[in-house]
Amino acid sequence: MQQNDQMAYDRGSTIFSPDGRLYQVEYAREAVKRGSVSIGIKTAEGVVLVAEKRVSSDLLVSETIEKIYTVDDHLAVAASGHVADARQLVEFARRESQRNQYMYEEPLETDTLAKALGDHIQQYTQYGGTRPFGCALLVAGMTRDGPALIESEPSGAIIGYKAAGIGEGRADVEDALEEGYDEGMSIDEGLELAVSVLVDRDDTTLEATEASVVEEDGVRSVTSQELHEYAPEDYDESDEETEE
Repeated sequence: MQQNDQMAYDRGSTIFSPDGRLYQVEYAREAVKRGSVSIGIKTAEGVVLVAEKRVSSDLLVSETIEKIYTVDDHLAVAASGHVADARQLVEFARRESQRNQYMYEEPLETDTLAKALGDHIQQYTQYGGTRPFGCALLVAGMTRDGPALIESEPSGAIIGYKAAGIGEGRADVEDALEEGYDEGMSIDEGLELAVSVLVDRDDTTLEATEASVVEEDGVRSVTSQELHEYAPEDYDESDEETEE
């Protein structure tokens, strides 16, 4: 009987369990935890986004796997979880940015975009016939007050961070970020920290890593070749060749 009651709360994304839980939202969070890791670091000069690509076959073209998306000239997001869900949220973010530019003739602020994303995501936990988005986003941008980094997660909650990781092994990633983070660090130092955290993971290679920087001049991509310049001295490129 108890199991049947549990299944009833399980099936509805809008039904609270007796202990106040929305199981479908919790399952969506589990989907994020199974995704490849993405890291965001806010520096004094801008925001660094670095994401691990999960290349499951030598036949895959790694360049076709997107984990970091440009939303506008001053906005970018890194995703973890279901790629298709992330793509839908990115398209929503791009429309919001375009609408703001058209209506107010000024760039969309990072926190305004994050709030709009949070409201949009929350609606999918409140109405029947839908399911929560199975992804989390790190929203990075330059605001009037400087760089900003905000996480949006499947419940619709948004939280500002100085540095954050989403996806598989988040706890270990954030422990490493806490140890190495400095608010006054430069973009180069932020890239060094993000790369060192990633390569400490057993299954991560820089050839399967994507990175972007959001700074005053806009969003720029960092190639995997450039990322090697930020790798720790003890990083051995031959390990990548062996794995390939």
